[in-house]
Amino acid sequence: MLYFARKVGLLLFALFVAITINFFLPRMMPGDPASDLVDKMQGVPPEALESIKAAFGVNTEDSLITQYGKYLLNLLKGDFGISISRFPTPVSDVLKVAIPWSLSLMGLATIISFIIGTIIGISCAWNRNKPMATFTVGFFIFIRSFPYFWLGLLFIYLFAFKVHLFPIGGSYEPGIDRTGWAFVLSVIKHGFLPAATIIVSSMGAWILTMRNNMINVLAEDYITVALAKGLPMKRIKGLYAAKNALLPSITGFAMSLGFVVGGGLLTEMVFGYPGVGLMLFQAVQAKDYPLMQAIFLFISAAVLVANFIADVVILLLDPRVRDGGK
Repeated sequence: MLYFARKVGLLLFALFVAITINFFLPRMMPGDPASDLVDKMQGVPPEALESIKAAFGVNTEDSLITQYGKYLLNLLKGDFGISISRFPTPVSDVLKVAIPWSLSLMGLATIISFIIGTIIGISCAWNRNKPMATFTVGFFIFIRSFPYFWLGLLFIYLFAFKVHLFPIGGSYEPGIDRTGWAFVLSVIKHGFLPAATIIVSSMGAWILTMRNNMINVLAEDYITVALAKGLPMKRIKGLYAAKNALLPSITGFAMSLGFVVGGGLLTEMVFGYPGVGLMLFQAVQAKDYPLMQAIFLFISAAVLVANFIADVVILLLDPRVRDGGK
């Protein structure tokens, strides 16, 4: 119980620090979003600047502490401000459009990559003396060295330009009815190449990590004792070796899930996929500070919560962690 309470306290403290940095960092930059918006507009009278500042929550008359208090209060109400690049749309409404696309693409691709990579890594470690296992690890590590965008462009060239199996980009066919199965199939077809890019590119890391963890576990004394007792190989492989080798990978998997929100920046840019990664790139180009703040905060919170869940899962799988935390 003490271990769990300490993790909850650490999570809340880290969230507080992330929120605080997210507030002060943009305010350390020269200028403010309201002034940038007025500069982009034509024919806007100077007296309108104060009204626009009020709309963006930028009040230079208030002290930083007062602004910080209002910022925390707005966060509790779910108010992230007004998007500059999509003025006057609230940031929360903008994120509601992009987050589901990133979660469905990056989340599903990350889970599939982790599962397949872990299974292959276990098999490669168990059959580590066989040439096929060595070739498999080397092949996927070689693929892992390719940048995401390069592999994505290669997939587009092969399967979109040459073979015409999949569309070049986008999330679904324009003008299609978004209530039927045709829309679902269109989403799957448009998301296949971006998902395949993420899966193939990231599998090598999971395979190598799981293989190394598995080999270390297989060298432990209790594995030798289990083999000496004549226990079934499937039981030794799955219950004794794989289960313990999986524990170090859970934290890495949790961090990958945490970065799902903004981790697909390059992939989404290559395929024109309307996720948070592409939105973050557009927000940086447009100097949309409120939208950037919301995305950075969401990514930070996602990583922290994912790590907290990983700690809980490890606690359930390995009670020794709890004992060591007393």
